[in-house]
Amino acid sequence: MRKILITGGAGFIGSHVVRLFTNKYPDYQIFNLDKLTYAGNLENVRDLEEAENYHFVKGDITDAAFLKELFSKHQFDSVIHLAAESHVDRSISEPLAFVTTNVVGTVSLMNAAMESWAGNMGGKLFHHISTDEVFGSLGEEDFFLETTAYDPQSPYSASKASSDHFVRAYANTYKLPVLVSNCSNNYGPNQFPEKLLPLCINNIKHNKPLPIYGKGENVRDWLYVVDHARAIDYIFHKGKVGDTYNIGGFNEWKNIDVVKLLCDIMDRKLGRSEGTSQKLITYVTDRAGHDLRYAIDASKIQKELGWEPSLQFEAGLELTIDWYLENVEWLENVTSGAYAQYYSKQYDS
Repeated sequence: MRKILITGGAGFIGSHVVRLFTNKYPDYQIFNLDKLTYAGNLENVRDLEEAENYHFVKGDITDAAFLKELFSKHQFDSVIHLAAESHVDRSISEPLAFVTTNVVGTVSLMNAAMESWAGNMGGKLFHHISTDEVFGSLGEEDFFLETTAYDPQSPYSASKASSDHFVRAYANTYKLPVLVSNCSNNYGPNQFPEKLLPLCINNIKHNKPLPIYGKGENVRDWLYVVDHARAIDYIFHKGKVGDTYNIGGFNEWKNIDVVKLLCDIMDRKLGRSEGTSQKLITYVTDRAGHDLRYAIDASKIQKELGWEPSLQFEAGLELTIDWYLENVEWLENVTSGAYAQYYSKQYDS
């Protein structure tokens, strides 16, 4: 029996990882640690509440004393670390929050694991989940490899790059058994609507403007979140300790093309005339330091571990839209209150 601590398990990606591990491995004990900030939502894992091998713990990864007690009590043999501040726009206005959670939180978590595993690292594992944004911006060609030099361009990516460096430093200095994975843009159910796709889905439903930075020429590689969870499963169980794995969807799209496709699908599903939703597209001042292109070369995880995406972007986008249209109450709950204030501050000026 394994006892796995998954941090950030009430968030977007984390909830899908918790669900996969809880359902696929009934002999594992899965502990979901989440602070339940604005993006952490227990509704995301409501279906797991009755599972005998699932346990939720509310707590802060920056609280060293709390982590020490938690590790002492449960004797985890593994950590899958997803808890993070993740939105670039927020990092520009609140950089210290990102340093605190993404850097101090990661180091605090490793310190707790180190103390708990002292003298017995055998069978232990610390899997750190990162992002392709640590590599900076690409031109029109080339791809991010596991060996690509770091060149973070925003406070968010700088904080994630720093946490990656600390993870590798702990592996080198203290022999902490680690894995690192860097993933491209995720999309799918349960994503907080500060991100492009759920934001646009929600706005189209309510006939509100669709804010697009600059000319929408920025290119991203899109991966369905369930496929990311599958990749984490592959890496966790079959990855070589100490290695890094890039996870990508092999689906490069310009932001404006993504939004136009989304508009067309929404028009069809909502029974609107073709082209109706595209009229909502509104170009806004580009984000400071906005990276032009991200693109992942995921051939290593394909060749070494046998993972590949299960869905192409168009199919995944259809599933995503269906989920948001069917889960109206979830969307209304998360777009009330603090989210409304954030949205006004970010896009109404």
